[in-house]
Amino acid sequence: MRAMSYTQFGSAADVLTLDDLPTPAPAAGEVLVRLKTSGVNPSDVKARAGGRPGVTEPPFPKIIPHSDGAGVIEAVGEGVDAARVGERVWIWNGQWARAFGTAADYIALPTEQAVRLPDATSFEEGAILGIPGLTATHAVLGGGLVKGKTVLVSGGAGTVGHLAVQVAKASGARVLATARGAEGLAAAKSAGASEVFDYSDDALAEQILEATGGTLVDRIVEVEFGMNADTNTQVIAPGGTIAAFGSAKDMAPTMPFYPLMFKAVTIDLVLVYLLNSDERRAAEGHLTALLEAGALDFRISASFDLTECAKAHDIVAEGARAGSVLLSI
Repeated sequence: MRAMSYTQFGSAADVLTLDDLPTPAPAAGEVLVRLKTSGVNPSDVKARAGGRPGVTEPPFPKIIPHSDGAGVIEAVGEGVDAARVGERVWIWNGQWARAFGTAADYIALPTEQAVRLPDATSFEEGAILGIPGLTATHAVLGGGLVKGKTVLVSGGAGTVGHLAVQVAKASGARVLATARGAEGLAAAKSAGASEVFDYSDDALAEQILEATGGTLVDRIVEVEFGMNADTNTQVIAPGGTIAAFGSAKDMAPTMPFYPLMFKAVTIDLVLVYLLNSDERRAAEGHLTALLEAGALDFRISASFDLTECAKAHDIVAEGARAGSVLLSI
C-alpha cells in the first residue's frame, strides 16, 4: 500500500516520504479500513515537527501520521461481526499511541475506533470528525444538555469553534461567540451564534454582559484558556463550566483561583484522545444524531492528494486557513 511516513522530526518537506508498505491484516478485534480521506490536524503537524513538550525523538521507528480519516471496511479480524465489511466509517485516534495513522491507503485498528458514517455524510466530512468533531461535541455537551442555557464559544470561526457553535445551537442553547475580523465574525454568526464579539477588544467582558442583560454564561468552550482567563472569570455563572481545549498563546497561564472558586466553577480540560469509553460513546452518539439531522456544516479549506502531504502540513502550520485541510487517498 502507499503511505506517507517519517522516521525523524523535521520540516515536512525534509522528513515526509512516500513509501510502499505491506497492507496490514486486521488482528483479533480489529477492522481493516480502505481509506478515502485523511484529516490533517495541528496536533499531527506538531508531532511530526517534534513540537510536543518533552518528546525528543519519534516514539516509533517509522510513523504514518494523522489520527483522523474516513473510508470503507474491507476486512475484519477474529471476533468482529463480518457484517461490518462494506460499512462506511470514520476514524478516531488513528495515530494516537500507535505507529501507523491514516495517511495511507489502509489502516487496521480496533473495531470501536471505526465509527459508522451516516449515508448522507461524505468521506471528506468524515475525516473532520475524529478530533475537531469530537472536541466540539464533548466540549459543548460533555457536562450534560445545554438546552435553554447560554454557551459562549471562544474562537467561533476556527475549525473546532465553528462546529461547537453549531452543536450548541442545534442542542437548544443560546450561543455567543468570539472571533476576529469581519470574515471571522460573519462565520461565527452564520454558524448560529446570536451575538458575536471581537476577542481582541479590551472591553470584551463588558460587551458580553451588556448583550446578555447581565445574565452570566453557563458554559464556555475555550480555545485560549490562559489568554481569556480574566474575561471568562467575569462572565461565567456560579456553578458554570469552562471547557478548555487549548491555550497555545499562554502555555503556563496564571489563573484567578479565588474568583473562580467562589463561583464554584468547573474547569474541564478537554483532550479527546483520552476520553473514557462512556464519554466517547456519548460524544459519538451526539455526533451521529447531529449528522443525521443535517445540523452540521463543515468548512474545508483545502484538499490535496496523498503525495502532497508535506504541502498540507505546511498550510496547517501557517495557521491562516478557514477550515479543515484534507488528503484525498
